Amino acid sequence: MFKTLITLGRSRSHDLAQAVSDANALPILRQQIRDSAAGVQSARRALALVMAHAARERMTLERIGTQITDLETRTLDALALDREDLAAEGAAAIARLEGEQKATQAALNSYTAEIATLQTHLTEAERRLRELDRGSHIAAAVAKSQSLRGVMNTGVTSSLNEAEATLSRLKDRQQVAEFSETSLSAMTSCQSAEAVSARMAAAGCGPALETDATAVLARLRSRQN
Repeated sequence: MFKTLITLGRSRSHDLAQAVSDANALPILRQQIRDSAAGVQSARRALALVMAHAARERMTLERIGTQITDLETRTLDALALDREDLAAEGAAAIARLEGEQKATQAALNSYTAEIATLQTHLTEAERRLRELDRGSHIAAAVAKSQSLRGVMNTGVTSSLNEAEATLSRLKDRQQVAEFSETSLSAMTSCQSAEAVSARMAAAGCGPALETDATAVLARLRSRQN
């Protein structure tokens, strides 16, 4: 039971942490992008430093090559003059320079390989950082749009629904009023026509509108025959 409670507590803590993370996803993403940008900038500085060391070694190689060429020329001249002592001294200096040249070339090769690796990693990191930056802008725009849609749903849409309902009720009342007015007018016209017909019938103009008792008796006698 105790183990179950511990597991339940850990689960709820994880769910709470996940909920907080989801609710603050955009700020967290922006900070992560800033951290990544700082890391990329540090990688750029490291690459620049290695490139500077490589450039220094390259200049050293050029200097050593120039010195070796000069000493070789002078040693040949010493041999031509039968100055074995100077020729031997020159040869020893050339040997030392060639050893230094070999070590410098090895260092330059190491720097060159390191530069290639760093450039590859930096290019990939910069690409991913650009994609993250674009993605964060898109995510922010989508979140903004969703927020606006939420405001529209709860605010403007509600007002529009209420206004439409009011307009519908107003139209209904106007239609009822118009129908009542039309009906009243028709009834008035009908009653007016009936009154004129009744006066004309009473004056003997046309058949009588109402059946009297004499007419009823006459109709019944006719049935007996």
